[in-house]
Amino acid sequence: MHMADALLTPAVGGTMWVASAGAIACSSAVLRRERDDRKAPLMGVLGAFLFAAQMINFTIPGTGSSGHLSGGLLLAILLGPSAAFLTIASVLVVQAFFFADGGLLALGCNIFNLGIIPAFVVFPLVYRTVIGRDPSRARLGVGTMAAALATLQLGSLAVVLETASSGISSLPLADFLMLIQPIHLAIGLVEGGVTIAVLSFVRKARPELLQSGGGVDPSAGRSLVPVLLGFLVCAVVIAGGLSLYASGKPDGLEWAVAKVSGKAVLPAPEQGVHGALSWLQQKTAWFADYRFKGGKTEIGAPAKLDTGVTGIVGAVLTLLSILCAAFLLRKGSRGAVAPEA
Repeated sequence: MHMADALLTPAVGGTMWVASAGAIACSSAVLRRERDDRKAPLMGVLGAFLFAAQMINFTIPGTGSSGHLSGGLLLAILLGPSAAFLTIASVLVVQAFFFADGGLLALGCNIFNLGIIPAFVVFPLVYRTVIGRDPSRARLGVGTMAAALATLQLGSLAVVLETASSGISSLPLADFLMLIQPIHLAIGLVEGGVTIAVLSFVRKARPELLQSGGGVDPSAGRSLVPVLLGFLVCAVVIAGGLSLYASGKPDGLEWAVAKVSGKAVLPAPEQGVHGALSWLQQKTAWFADYRFKGGKTEIGAPAKLDTGVTGIVGAVLTLLSILCAAFLLRKGSRGAVAPEA
């Protein structure tokens, strides 16, 4: 569901950049007030895990399409809305700048669709409403599945509305909706199942991480090291190994666009803002399409292994970027309270 720049005008893309930047500022302020040193490493490792998980495209039978996890709901449950949103935003920034996965003009839209919607809309209004204050296992399952479906449906609807508001691509609104919504319903079912499975594992290993409000419980007094290592190992295995077997079929958004337009890829304007951002992305995307430039890794490995190597690199970049951001937030928090001391 990563949007490309060809779907957007600078006005719509810029507006969504402002909206997403505002959410980032507000979420950063929330984390500064929390001053929870235990949450930063969990954010970093879960960000690396999400980066790796999004590399696994699974085929949607009978459609010629594929999908991948969005992960926003899972992170909101484990981290709480603000920390989850910042983690997702970091993943999307790394993907856009270093891997050309999603356009730079569309980055604000992608952060909104994949971050704001699950963290600040679906998590509080669907997930927490359904599970209630004292949830049974059945209600947790139903709430998780309902929230996963809502996340994918609202996210894909936002893509259609943002595209229609731009008006630069000849995609009929009704036809676009009739294709993109059902395919993301199927993707949402898989997302819900995987989220339930991961939460079931976490519930058995570290139940204190699954508070109704999300986040780490400092009063638990247990080390997070086993959990951090577990997710980190999963990230490396998924990015470095399982990603080699990901489906090569177009994802739900690409498939719907191709079906409506008859074109596999919509061309973006080559001048103005589109051209400038395309040039910038070409300079920063060292691992475009999850490949090393030239088709071989620096150690001369076959091109088919590039995906695994660059996937691990991307997971590490995501981990480091989140830890650096958390360090800066923590430093800013200490500086803010220093005069009161």
